[in-house]
Amino acid sequence: MGRGSIVPVSLDAVRRLGVRQQHLGGPPPPRSSPSTILALVRDLAYVQWDPVSVVAPSHLLSLWCRLPDFRPAQLERLLWTEKKLLQHWTPLASIVLTEDFPLYASLMRRYPDSLSRSWGSQRTRAKRFLADHAELRRNVLSELRSGPLRLGQFADHARTKRNDGEWTPASDVSQLLFHLQMSGQVMVVGHQGNQNLWGLPDQFLPGWVDRTELSAEDAEREAAQRAIRALGTATPREVTLYFVRGRYDTLPETLAGLEEDSTIHRVVVEGQREREPRYVHARDLSLLETVARESWRPRLSLLPPFDNLLSNLGRTSRLFGFDYVREQFLPKEKRRFGTYVLPILWGDRLIGRIDPRLDKSRDELVIQAVHAEPGAPEDREVGAQIAATIARLAAFVGARRVTYSSRVPPPWKRSLTAQAPAE
Repeated sequence: MGRGSIVPVSLDAVRRLGVRQQHLGGPPPPRSSPSTILALVRDLAYVQWDPVSVVAPSHLLSLWCRLPDFRPAQLERLLWTEKKLLQHWTPLASIVLTEDFPLYASLMRRYPDSLSRSWGSQRTRAKRFLADHAELRRNVLSELRSGPLRLGQFADHARTKRNDGEWTPASDVSQLLFHLQMSGQVMVVGHQGNQNLWGLPDQFLPGWVDRTELSAEDAEREAAQRAIRALGTATPREVTLYFVRGRYDTLPETLAGLEEDSTIHRVVVEGQREREPRYVHARDLSLLETVARESWRPRLSLLPPFDNLLSNLGRTSRLFGFDYVREQFLPKEKRRFGTYVLPILWGDRLIGRIDPRLDKSRDELVIQAVHAEPGAPEDREVGAQIAATIARLAAFVGARRVTYSSRVPPPWKRSLTAQAPAE
C-alpha cells in the first residue's frame, strides 16, 4: 500500500479488529500458561491493576475472560518469582512486561518532565513536592536498603497528614513512594494482603533485565505503535488515553513520522464523522481486511470495570454504541445498573450487563440484576451462553452456586434461571 493512502473500512470491521486484538474474539482462546499470559500482556501492552474484590479484582477478571482456565497463582509466579511481569504506574496502576523496561526506564529518567504538557500542573506539583521532601526521600531510600517494607512500616508514615477530599495518596510517604516509583527509584516487589511491599529496583530486578533507556523520540514511537496495535485502530486521543496514558509530548509529529514511513496507515470508517484521523498498523492491515470479509463467530465474555476494552469510555460509546459508567464511584441513589457492573460482550457487540456480588459466607455468586441493551439478541442460545459464562465465573471465584434475582430480561430468563449450580 502506498504512502499516504487512506483505507475505507466499515464500523463492523473496526469493532471486530479491536475485539480480536484485545484477545476477546477470533480463534478459541489458548490454554492458560506462563507463555500465553506473557503473550497476552504483550499484545494488550498492560493490564490495569485494581485490588477491589466485590467479585474478584479487575485485573484477575481481565485475564480470566481471555484465558478461561487462568489461575491467579500463575500471575503471582510471573510477578514475584520469575519477575517477567512488573507492577508499575503507566500512570495507571498496571501489570506490564519486564522486557519493556527500556521504555519505562526512558519515562522514569525524565520524570516528571515525561508527563505530557497537558499535565503541566502535575509536573509542577511533582517537582515542588520532591524538592520540599528531599530529607524524607533520603530516609525512605535508606530504610529500604535493609529490605522491603509496607507503607505503615516506614518510620515517617504515621506522622504525616491525610489529604482529605483530594485525589492524592494518604500521606507524604505514600505520595513520595508514588513519585519515586514513577522516577524508577523504588518499585513494588510483592504484596501482603492488599498492601504493596516496596523495595529497591537494584535489589529486585533480575540481572537479565535490559536497562537500556530509549530516547524520548524512540519511546514515543514504540508506545504509540503498541497502543494502535492493541486497539486495532486508534485516533491520537485514543492512543494518548490507552498507553502510555498522558505521556506524549509530540504525538502528532510521531504519528506523522510513522505514517510517512508506512508503519501506520489512515483508515476512514464508513458512516462515521471523526474529528481526528484514525490509524491502523501496517502489520494489521491484512487482518483488518480479513475481518471485514469473514463470517464472525461470536464469543461471549464478561468484562470487568477496568478492562482494557473499556479503558476509554468515549471510544466505547463511539464505536460500540455502549454507554458505561463505573457506578461503584457513584452514591447508591444514583446507580442505574448496580454496584460492580460487568458488561456482556457478544462477538463485536456489547449486549448487556450484569450486577454480581460474591457472598463468601454462603459460597454463592449472587446476580443482583441482568440488563439487556436495546436490540440485544433474544434467542435462547445467547441466554445459555450468558448462563454458562456466569457459571464459569462462579467457579473461578470459588462460589458453589449461582442465584439470580427477578431482575432478568424475559428472553434470557429461562436459560439463566435453569442454570445448574457451579461445580
